[in-house]
Amino acid sequence: MNYYFYRNLTFCLLIFHGLFAQKAINKADVIIYGGTSAAITAAVQVKKMGKTVIIVSPDKHLGGLSSGGLGFTDTGNKQVIGGLSREFYQRLYSHYQKPESWQWQKREEYGNKGQGTPALDGANRTMWIFEPHAAEQVFEDFARENNLIIYRNEWLDRSAKGIKKVNERIVSFRTLSGKTYEGKMFIDATYEGDLMAAAGVSYHIGREANSVYSEKWNGVQTNVFQHGHHFKAKISPYVVENDPKSGLLPEVSAEPPGEYGSGDNKIQAYCFRMCLSNHPDNRIPFAKPDGYDPARYELYARVFASGWRETFDKFDAIPNRKTDTNNHGPFSTDYIGKNYDYPEASYERRKEIIKEHELYQKGLMYFLQNDSRVPTDVREKMQQWGLPKDEFKDNGNWPHQLYIREARRMIGKYVMKEADALGKTTVQNPIGMGSYSLDSHNAQRFVKADGYVQNEGDIGVHPDKPYSIAYESILPKENECSNLLVPVCLSSSHIAYGSIRMEPVFMILGQSAAAAAVLAIDSKTIPHKIPYSTLKNVLLNEKQVLEL
Repeated sequence: MNYYFYRNLTFCLLIFHGLFAQKAINKADVIIYGGTSAAITAAVQVKKMGKTVIIVSPDKHLGGLSSGGLGFTDTGNKQVIGGLSREFYQRLYSHYQKPESWQWQKREEYGNKGQGTPALDGANRTMWIFEPHAAEQVFEDFARENNLIIYRNEWLDRSAKGIKKVNERIVSFRTLSGKTYEGKMFIDATYEGDLMAAAGVSYHIGREANSVYSEKWNGVQTNVFQHGHHFKAKISPYVVENDPKSGLLPEVSAEPPGEYGSGDNKIQAYCFRMCLSNHPDNRIPFAKPDGYDPARYELYARVFASGWRETFDKFDAIPNRKTDTNNHGPFSTDYIGKNYDYPEASYERRKEIIKEHELYQKGLMYFLQNDSRVPTDVREKMQQWGLPKDEFKDNGNWPHQLYIREARRMIGKYVMKEADALGKTTVQNPIGMGSYSLDSHNAQRFVKADGYVQNEGDIGVHPDKPYSIAYESILPKENECSNLLVPVCLSSSHIAYGSIRMEPVFMILGQSAAAAAVLAIDSKTIPHKIPYSTLKNVLLNEKQVLEL
């Protein structure tokens, strides 16, 4: 009798436990969606201020682009990088002081070239140039030291049932695995702005017309060439040169570019920031990728035939005989025009887009190493490079993060505009600073009226001075969502975002967003109504730089 009683009781308890587990709600004061560098600094700041926090990350790896290949940091003026963002680079400095960190070259052999300052800056104890695995370890150290609760590989349910709101407040959201996350404040720290969009916040995708915000460098920028990423020679885009009837080569659009200054739904190109190695013992040669078609690189062959020789200009050296390899020239690693649907795409379609970018770039590398149309000197030098064996080990040594240079951008309480990012205005209520140039990569490749090919959208305009970023630019309009902060897909025009979108700035804004969220909880109010003076004091105490 007792045996059957206890067996049935145990069975009932197991069922109850299973039902409870399915409906379990994960609660914290602040819920952060995303695994980017901004997500980590935000979570650390919440813990520093004594509140509970949960990171819900669709990624397995922490740090986004900062640990995903972008090791040659786009910094601008280093003076404006403070708080946890600066600590990140200081920790990397400490890492590279250790002899064991120099496995593939001696420290004195490293050229120490950075952007504007030495890479290893002894005076400020910062290291601005670094390997992906070293950066990821810093983020993991932040997580371990602060006992951060992180749920990885958890994807927001973007359906109508994925988010629960009461009036203008988010109560909770759930992920595709069925988990629910409930908090008092929420931070969207993704590159895509998925939580922001699901919460019903206004946003924009693409380039605004110059007339919208009285700007000069937004919108379509035909015949504007501010970097070397355009066709300097007359190159035919047709399968049979100069014969339109033969059809267009791959990677060229048949659509007209649009009127100068007009808006469109096009976004600047994405690419992987490839980490490459030229050490024979740490290099994996590029294999022929699935579906490789040499014809898709015919346009690149014609660029070489015109005399162009800038292949290696953006093989920027990072420690241990590796590079952060970025786009350079008229035909390069940017997969121009193939990302327009990414911001709003389903997860399945995004995976397809990411894979398409991967195969395009792997094909490009294989072409450069093996195709007879590539000049011999370029081909032989390219054969010295390959994927490093000690990076991205669980992803075939390929970067785990596509460079999402731009996706959704919130239309919030205040929109950062071109004049703000050029340092021509006095921004109210600053929570951090930027200083990098207004930097937009090409958005399209088209056929000009004269029958030759050209790129469009590449802009690089330097600000007059470092500029402040407004607190209100990370806040949605109060009547749309009153307990969400958006430090990555913040409220900005396309061209202003071209400067703001740098990883050090994202870390700065993530930390500032977290401080505001905690102050709102403490004051039992919403972030829109906390006194700026209170927030400013906290940020200055955390060594954030708000203005110069």
